[in-house]
This record gives sequence, structure tokens and C-alpha cells, in this order.
Amino acid sequence: MSGTDHGADEGWQGPTPAFILVNPQMGENIGAAARAMWNFGVDRMRLVKPRDGWPNQKAIAMASGAGRVLDAVKVTETTAEAVADLNFVFATTARNRDLTKAVMTPERAMAHARELISQGQKVGVLFGPERAGLQNEDIVHANALISIPVNPAFASLNLAQCVLLTAYEWRRQMDEQPAEVTAMAGTRFAETIEVQKLSEKLEGRLDKIGFFWPEQKRVSMVENIWNMLSRLPLTDADVRTLHGIFKALATKGPKTTYKD
Repeated sequence: MSGTDHGADEGWQGPTPAFILVNPQMGENIGAAARAMWNFGVDRMRLVKPRDGWPNQKAIAMASGAGRVLDAVKVTETTAEAVADLNFVFATTARNRDLTKAVMTPERAMAHARELISQGQKVGVLFGPERAGLQNEDIVHANALISIPVNPAFASLNLAQCVLLTAYEWRRQMDEQPAEVTAMAGTRFAETIEVQKLSEKLEGRLDKIGFFWPEQKRVSMVENIWNMLSRLPLTDADVRTLHGIFKALATKGPKTTYKD
């Protein structure tokens, strides 16, 4: 999906969590994770002993457009070193652990992360290696767990997918965009009077062809038509189009009387 505005990538939000990739195995996945992070404005990546070393040209190539994330990467030898300066750490996991910790959804976790960061605290999120995920020796450094509600019959997420889901929830916590809008495409919603005039015209056209039959049903039939039109989210362009259709049908359509 395209639509990048390269002029809007500076200063669009405040501090973000640090996303910590523990023992990532493939440079391509590191690059894909960087892209996923920057898609949602997270720019602090840390790597714990990447298998193929660092820097990694495959990661750089894969991160096309999100190079700034890799430019600021911090690399450590251990998870303990990666989280040493943080105040609160989350660990992502799909498995039950023999450890007593709060388990949060990504939505709740990122809401909590935003609260902590707004208080001046530094927050991190641990992501495990592609093949086996985080080990208990990594998770003990976390204050809480993030569990993504996936299909239990296939709970394995690609590293970049897990990063993307978490980054998305981070971004969503500060996004004031409404859940649904209507793109008006140069028009506007019709006013009530415009819909009323349309209903009157339709009623008149139907009268001329004997649509309202039998007579005792006329009132309910008219009410149904008016209710149908008022229920629709018509635009002024829709109303003009329907006026044209009714006019064309009246002048060119067959002269039929409805008696069935």
C-alpha cells in the first residue's frame, strides 16, 4: 500500500517504546521489522546478538524507506544489557509460561506503554527469534507479557508480523481518526427538504401510472417510499441523479398500470 508523504516524517509524535529483537536470525526479518515499526512511527530498535552479525546488508535492503530505524540501532550481547536503562519491559509470547506475570493484549499493553512514557518512563518490548520465540531467561527481565490472540491451532507469527501488530496498537492509541468516515468526492449530504421534494416527485410519477393500488393501501405504500428515501444517506448528487431518472422514466418509459 502506497501513499507515503516524505515531508511528514519529522516530529509527528513524541518518544516511543524501544522494540528489542532478541537473537534475530535473518537480516531480511530485521529489515521487515524496521519497515513495520516506521509504518506506525516507532523508531527505536535494539538488537540482542543478531545471528548474522551487524550491520547486515540484507536488513538494510529490506528496510527500504525505513533506514532511519536501522541507522539508530543499538546492539547488545545480552537481553539484560538491552533492557538495562528501561523502566518497564513487555515480552511478547504465544505460549503459557511458568512465570507469574500480568498478561496483556497488544491494545492494553500499548495503552499502558503510552501512559508510562507520558510520565517520563522508558519502555521496551521484547520480541523473540523467528524459530523458537523468547526463552524464560529473556522473559524474566520483563514486567508484563503481551499475548496476541491468534488461532491456537497455528499460533506462530513471523517476527515482522508480531512487530507490526504491536506497533499498530501503539500508533492507534494516539490516533484520533474516526473509525469510519464517508469520502464525499466533491459533494455533500442532501438536506431533508431535498429528499422530501424527491419523494413528492416520485409519488406524483407513480400516481400517474396507477401504482398505488388498491386505494386503501395508498397511505402505507407512500409512507414506505418516503421512509426508504429518508433512511438512505443520499447526497445532493444522488438526489439530482434520481430526479433525472424519474423524469426520463416518465417521458420515455412504457405506460403501464399496476393492477397486480
